Amino acid sequence: MAVSIVLVVAAVTVAMLAGVASGGNPAFTCGPTSAQKGLAFCNAALPAEQRAADLVARLTTAEKVAQLGDQATGVPRLGVPAYKWWSEALHGLAISGKGLHFGNGPARSATSFPQVIHTAAAFDDGLWFRIGQAVGKEGRAFYNLGQAEGLTMWSPNVNIFRDPRWGRGQETPGEDPTMASKYGAAYVKGLQGNSLTNLQTSACCKHITAYDIEDWKGVSRFNFNAKVTAQDLADTYNPPFRSCVVDGKASCIMCAYTLINGVPACASSDLLTKTVRGEWKLDGYTASDCDAVAILHKSEHYTRTAEEAVAVALKAGLDINCGVYMQQHAASALQQGKMTEKDVDKALKSLFAIRMRLGHFDGDPRSNPVYGRLGAADICTPAHKALALEAAKRGVVLLKNDARLLPLRAPAVASAAVIGHNANDILALLGNYYGLPCETTTPLGGIQRFVKNVKFLPGCGTAACDVAATDQATALAKSSDYVFLVMGLSQKQEQEGFDRTSLLLPGKQQSLITAVAAAAKRPVILILLTGGPVDITFAQTNPKIGAILWAGYPGQAGGQAIAQVIFGEHNPSGKLPVTWYPEEFTKFPMTDMRMRPDPATGYPGRSYRFYKGKTVYKFGHGLSYSKFACRLVSGAGNSSSYGKVLAGLRATATPEGDAIYHVDEIGDDRCERLKFPVMVEVQNHGPMDGKHTVLMFVRWASMEGGRAARQLVGFRSQHLKVGEKKNVKMEISPCEHLSRAREDGEKVIDRGSHFLMVEEDELEIRFEA
Repeated sequence: MAVSIVLVVAAVTVAMLAGVASGGNPAFTCGPTSAQKGLAFCNAALPAEQRAADLVARLTTAEKVAQLGDQATGVPRLGVPAYKWWSEALHGLAISGKGLHFGNGPARSATSFPQVIHTAAAFDDGLWFRIGQAVGKEGRAFYNLGQAEGLTMWSPNVNIFRDPRWGRGQETPGEDPTMASKYGAAYVKGLQGNSLTNLQTSACCKHITAYDIEDWKGVSRFNFNAKVTAQDLADTYNPPFRSCVVDGKASCIMCAYTLINGVPACASSDLLTKTVRGEWKLDGYTASDCDAVAILHKSEHYTRTAEEAVAVALKAGLDINCGVYMQQHAASALQQGKMTEKDVDKALKSLFAIRMRLGHFDGDPRSNPVYGRLGAADICTPAHKALALEAAKRGVVLLKNDARLLPLRAPAVASAAVIGHNANDILALLGNYYGLPCETTTPLGGIQRFVKNVKFLPGCGTAACDVAATDQATALAKSSDYVFLVMGLSQKQEQEGFDRTSLLLPGKQQSLITAVAAAAKRPVILILLTGGPVDITFAQTNPKIGAILWAGYPGQAGGQAIAQVIFGEHNPSGKLPVTWYPEEFTKFPMTDMRMRPDPATGYPGRSYRFYKGKTVYKFGHGLSYSKFACRLVSGAGNSSSYGKVLAGLRATATPEGDAIYHVDEIGDDRCERLKFPVMVEVQNHGPMDGKHTVLMFVRWASMEGGRAARQLVGFRSQHLKVGEKKNVKMEISPCEHLSRAREDGEKVIDRGSHFLMVEEDELEIRFEA
């Protein structure tokens, strides 16, 4: 490990210590000898909502106002401890936020799983659930150790990765709403545990809605007005949040900075009250992104005064503000009559009910029968480390493998050159919103475990690669048996608050890669660590670049995972969760939120569902060392049974000449009865055992009316030995999977033919009464 890297991580650690708790006893109230023990809010036998209402009724106005920020003050006269709402757990416990503390206590690190975009490439909701479970367990352990002042995790990020330039795309599960929906529900269930009344931690899905711009050519997320169609909201931007709440039972939704069609998300009653609480039935609280309430007034100029901003947000359905703005201005908003104390009470009841469900008013949390024994021994466990390695391996995507260059036989590699700024940089493993990892293996360290004679050269000082050591790199390549180039991006190119303007590799990376490939004895292996897509057409078409791996930001075990793929200990099965666009795509502004193409203007649309243009790599692309074959063997549904289920419903004729069934009119009961299984036969023709990820899509008979070219409806991973054949089962729900959004956002099912697709195989489904 390079000394410079140790110093970087040490610097991060030192920077944290100013706010580090030293560990000890966790905060709580309502202990067996407490003065409050007989009060209703301490009665664990009562529902959380009733207990919260009792507590709120006992607070003074000043005490209430003090609860409206992410750092809520305590109420000593009632034994209520202070609480910090803001903690991050995107892909492991993070140093961001204020509620978690690494350092002086027993817990000095936490398991660092791959960045979300990397894990998404596994297309495995069971894996996502297990990661959430591990992260939630470690979060509760931190709390029991006295190293956390909160258990509310403001994760996951389920925004759609709409534009490849977005700096925060790395935090998301990708561009597909079905995949993001399944990811959100799985991760939330893992984080929160098995009981909705006894939460392990509280999960918060962010940032509702249509948020995917940071700072692009002077356009800032703090005042960007996203002009979004009802159709795109219904079938692209909102489904992941709906799934978080309806399927995952998330206990929090966070609103974005963005204005949606002129109304800030955090001031939209249609969004926060009508949709999130009314239609989706959120059982929990709503939070603002940090300083979003202040931004309503200061940047978006949506209100004339600070007091109006606070009142508008609370009345719209916001419960807590990340920041101090509500705490500073709520009292004067009350005095000015901009809102009533009932508006504040409504928010506080939601907030305290979550703290009740987390057990903060049930006495010492270490007495909790489910989570009380979790402690230092439950952090960075062998099982969690193994899970981090599994996730890292599962997310690696083999983009190119000419002449079956990979896998390599380690004994056949006499010497290796490892070149690249990302080869030995610990921070390149972690992405953003990271914590201090239990242990790390860089790509260089991983390769050194397989090859003894390895020489390393960074080639570029940073990912910006303003200056490249091309002469040194080519000389090293000429003298080495095999060459590994570990290139890509860093948080200096893509991060929160910063978007890219180009999809090309930065600086002189391309010229360095090309020169090294030309000088090498045999085709080189290119390894890319990036969150967002890059245009590597030059490498795709260069015969001297024999193999290309994409490894996202792969977490603490990333280097080991990459090496195990290269040397054949793991057969790659990852698939791209986003479309990789060419550089020419950047001529279209990030600010155009439309998913659908516009032939009249040449606008090509976005994502595999609608985009009409050239690609570098398609959504779902990913090679294996084995040849797998898939075919649909059963599951067209029983068209005669549709008639029975749909009895009494008539298809409606539209002005466009379609015949449609309205999903709302079909109703939940009928929708449930319409579901049917589909079987896909998968066979491994060798030469290696491995997993194969089956992606199932639906397409419509026409793309008119904004219908997608195809839409992902399901995915499953199946491990198969060489020669083995197995059936993979997926469930199709016509109301969910065969429906489409009309221009007004209403979900309908076309009468007639729909087509299920798995690779080159199709199965027609006739839907009609």
